[in-house]
Amino acid sequence: MFERRHEPLLPFGAFLLRWLRFALAAGAIVGVSLGAGVAGYHTVAGLGWVDSVLEAAMILGGMGPVHPLTGTAAKLFAAAYALFAGVVFLVAAGVFFAPVIHRLFHHFHLEPPGGD
Repeated sequence: MFERRHEPLLPFGAFLLRWLRFALAAGAIVGVSLGAGVAGYHTVAGLGWVDSVLEAAMILGGMGPVHPLTGTAAKLFAAAYALFAGVVFLVAAGVFFAPVIHRLFHHFHLEPPGGD
């Protein structure tokens, strides 16, 4: 997937395409996680669809809850989703920035031209 240490640095245009693919993957991870949160808040907490989207987006974005939740099931779901959202944030950020970090590391590990 990524070039090896002895291979030349990927051309910038190809790097941008790689980064776009990884950004789309990170967006898909966030989108699926948001969908799971919306479904959970709608079914478990009994919120309407728009309020479920708002609640899930605020938790997934790290802003915190909006609506007070009543009932044990809703509170347990919110706690589990908050922990899940924290992990999703780290995974999505890792996927998004992996090509950039790899390119930076690869740049500093290249052998100089003609140097053996």
